[in-house]
Amino acid sequence: MRDDAEVAPADVLDLPVRDADGQVAEDFIHAVEAAIAAGDGEALRARVRDLHEADLGDLIEALEGEERTRLIELLGADFDFTALTELDETVRVQLLRQLPPHVVAAGIRDLDSDDAVYILEDLDDDDKAAILAFIPAPERVALQRSLDYPEESAGRRMQTEFIAVPPFWTVGRAIDYMRETEDLPETFYEIFVVDPAYHLMGALPLDRLLRTKRAVLVTAVKAERSHVVKASEDQEEVARMFQHYNLVSAPVVDDAGRLVGVITVDDVVDVIQEEADEDLRAMAGVGSDEELSDTVAYTAKGRLPWLLVNLLTAFLAAAIIDLFSGSIQKMVALAVLMPIVASMGGNAGNQTMTVAVRALATKDLGSHNARRVVLREVLVGFFNGCILAVLLGLIAAGWFANWQLGGVIASALVINMLAAGLFGILIPLAIHRFKLDPAVASGVFVTTVTDTVGFFAFLGLASLWFGG
Repeated sequence: MRDDAEVAPADVLDLPVRDADGQVAEDFIHAVEAAIAAGDGEALRARVRDLHEADLGDLIEALEGEERTRLIELLGADFDFTALTELDETVRVQLLRQLPPHVVAAGIRDLDSDDAVYILEDLDDDDKAAILAFIPAPERVALQRSLDYPEESAGRRMQTEFIAVPPFWTVGRAIDYMRETEDLPETFYEIFVVDPAYHLMGALPLDRLLRTKRAVLVTAVKAERSHVVKASEDQEEVARMFQHYNLVSAPVVDDAGRLVGVITVDDVVDVIQEEADEDLRAMAGVGSDEELSDTVAYTAKGRLPWLLVNLLTAFLAAAIIDLFSGSIQKMVALAVLMPIVASMGGNAGNQTMTVAVRALATKDLGSHNARRVVLREVLVGFFNGCILAVLLGLIAAGWFANWQLGGVIASALVINMLAAGLFGILIPLAIHRFKLDPAVASGVFVTTVTDTVGFFAFLGLASLWFGG
């Protein structure tokens, strides 16, 4: 525990949870640490009982390792295990391993199935089995079935709690059932009509249900669902479908068409954020599972491979420079100016590559419009290259009092900007064609192309013009 974790108990309840920057306030953290150190469960409950799960998750991450475990132990049944879904994967796994399996099992039994699966899925098989052993058979089977679906699939994201009614029920009977049944999903937007084998026949949105007379059969007012998700479908495709059709929820069926769950928009929002984070990290050569809480060794190991690839490709640019070492020795200005051409091309290439990778991920770029988009990016490169070339040529000419040098570097910049526009989009397209992730590999190759083309164009033109 931190030494300065001393706050008067009388002042604790008045402490703000967040500071002006939106972070968990230091005074609040210190107050919680003081309660944990004193083993005062009542004081701790008074301080955190009204916290939203997201605030509680941030508080847990702000505490030290042993303090996290003690907080959960002191809160006992009052601890909301939903807060664990807000933690970094590394912190969550470490915390789950420190808690007794029966405590975790009791906590996740109160959660929606999708949250329970999210908490368990990153654990080793042995750790998962130890926790599932303390869960009653019907609930355990449902959780295990969801865990058996592929990672990043709809089956992992769905919740298995839903309301399904037979086709011969009336609207009134369905309403009475929902009023009289206590064990209903915490949040739902529609009920589903299924046959005796649980094959999905349609869905009845709650607004339509409440506007319909009680004597009407549910089959007469059910909506024929065209937006049905397969449990094995990739979560990114599901998110795209929700976005395209403005869905709030969608039924999930197995390969036989049987209703097995429902996926809701709150889960899809998480998917969109995760996929965006994954693409952003991949473009920088950072592992998709890297967290701020990871160790130095783990983080370094994850980043090293693409740095090694970048080191190897850098030798290609160095070889180009070595070819023109004689020209560089004769005119020192070439050594001063050549990084500018490569740098400008690299930035332009990254701009084009970012647009291309994102368009491929959202299916906005494909064979139907690839030619038009490639031409557009080349023209954009040429247009920006001409403007920047005039500016750079004037600066270089004035700097070294050599108008010929200004013309050479301006010409080289136009060539490299054209290459940046062309290869910035062709490289992601080519990688995507080979069924690989363009976000992961494009950056290194685009940078290599713009460096080599930039150096070769500038030094080559200079050698031809001035002699080398």
